[in-house]
Amino acid sequence: MNSSTDKPAEEKDRQVITALARGLSVLRCFRQGDRFLGNQEIAERTGLPKATVSRLTHTLTVLGYLNHSKRFNQYSLGTAVLSLGYSLLGNLDILKSARPLMQELADHAEASVSLAARDGLHMVYLENCVSRANMITLRIDVGARTRIANTAMGRALLCGLPEEERTELVELIRQATPKGEWSQVKAGIEQGARDYREKGFCFSLGDWRENVNSIAVPLVQADRSVLAINCGGPAWQLSAEKLAQDIGPRLVEIGRRLENL
Repeated sequence: MNSSTDKPAEEKDRQVITALARGLSVLRCFRQGDRFLGNQEIAERTGLPKATVSRLTHTLTVLGYLNHSKRFNQYSLGTAVLSLGYSLLGNLDILKSARPLMQELADHAEASVSLAARDGLHMVYLENCVSRANMITLRIDVGARTRIANTAMGRALLCGLPEEERTELVELIRQATPKGEWSQVKAGIEQGARDYREKGFCFSLGDWRENVNSIAVPLVQADRSVLAINCGGPAWQLSAEKLAQDIGPRLVEIGRRLENL
């Protein structure tokens, strides 16, 4: 299946270099847990012809962004990708200020607190702090991705976006969602918007994973880009009431402090 946003961008913007966009779409094919991918599987995920994929994977291998296994005749991500990611994280000044506040909340809630940014129709984790007092917490690796549509942090991101950008993103989510699932996804997005207007934060109560509850707030930075910060854990530990009355106000305060840096 073709990636959700590459083709529309290429079609609408003549300044987009198609070859570069396609090369990046190959790299984005690799998901958490994918050790190796072959040209056929990459072609299926990107919607690109296999011959095009073969040229792209060869080029990316020469540049160090992919490694080729002669044994399996497949590809894995190269260290050049890792260096780009670490350069990004190293230049995010907000992480230095966010980490101690996130760790303090994680210890208080005995849960997991994460900071994430948008990546297409997903959120990518930039930082994750877990409680030092409770071993039963969500441990999510930096770089992991989760859907915007059914997560608290995704709903919070939508609430933090300017109206036009939010409308465009919701439409992209609608197009990528199977028809039978859209009504439920739409209801979750709309409920998130109501919760944010009334309470200042968004919920996900078993929507992302069964028996996992979370709460999130948007974090609008000085350059107007939007991140999201959330707190999540097992439903038996983080009830909707605890999230709303205790964790939510603390998250709002953390967001306020980080936005005013």
